Amino acid sequence: MVQIKAIACELPATLGLPLSRLSTADIVREAQRCGIVATISDKTVWRRLNQDAIRPWQHRTWIFPRDPDFGLKAGRILDLYARQWQGQPLQSDEFVISADEKTSIPTRIRKHPSLPPHRAQAARIEHEYTRAGAWAYLAALDVHRAKVFGRCEQTTGIKPFDRLVAQVMATTPYRDARHVFWILDNGSSHRGPASVRRLQNAFPNLVLVHGPVHASWLNQIEIYFSIVQRKALTPNDFPSLAAVEHRLLRFQQYYQTIAKPFQWKFSRADLGQLLKKINPAPTMLRPAA
Repeated sequence: MVQIKAIACELPATLGLPLSRLSTADIVREAQRCGIVATISDKTVWRRLNQDAIRPWQHRTWIFPRDPDFGLKAGRILDLYARQWQGQPLQSDEFVISADEKTSIPTRIRKHPSLPPHRAQAARIEHEYTRAGAWAYLAALDVHRAKVFGRCEQTTGIKPFDRLVAQVMATTPYRDARHVFWILDNGSSHRGPASVRRLQNAFPNLVLVHGPVHASWLNQIEIYFSIVQRKALTPNDFPSLAAVEHRLLRFQQYYQTIAKPFQWKFSRADLGQLLKKINPAPTMLRPAA
């Protein structure tokens, strides 16, 4: 069985097979072709592979960090989640905002009304629909207060995003805060030094904190967007484009009546261990300034 498990741990191309993934039947055929066994059942192979949690028919996608300052940028964000900045604890008048855009939220008008669930019957949503436009939903989350700000725009871009920032920064307590840290990804509407200058000139107490490239998983607003998708937008069944906007803005209000801050557990120490596992190069682990 050791040789059969070794086959299961190879990529099909290495074995010369025109396959993307191996099934138990593929592994059995390869073992027979190589003369490892004369006969063996698929179930026996599956049972032995399962003992070592080997599942070659499954796969996961991943992306290698290519930002040379990944550790530095990610560490700053993790510090802010832990209410730290440059080695000092945040004061009571310092706040952390996580923001981004959820693009192209469609309006699907079903050709027949949706039906509610009944005994032994799930809710029924008509398959056919007509399209009635789409919104870009821009949102900002106060990560320590579970406070959400959002707006619907016809498109994303610098001006729509700046309107979201102004919406937040014009309200108490952010207007008079010592610092308001904005955690952002590298989207085109808030990318690079130009966005830092633009936003900090408009709001002197705003501190823009960019995450590493391809690290949206560090941005807590993405957790909120996943909740919005599950709880407010799926299934997508709306009578009009205006109804989508109404649902999104009402959901914000509802969410804040039941929400608590996310219990973020991934720390700077966890980040260091992850980066060592991926790439032990010391430049990836430079401490925050």
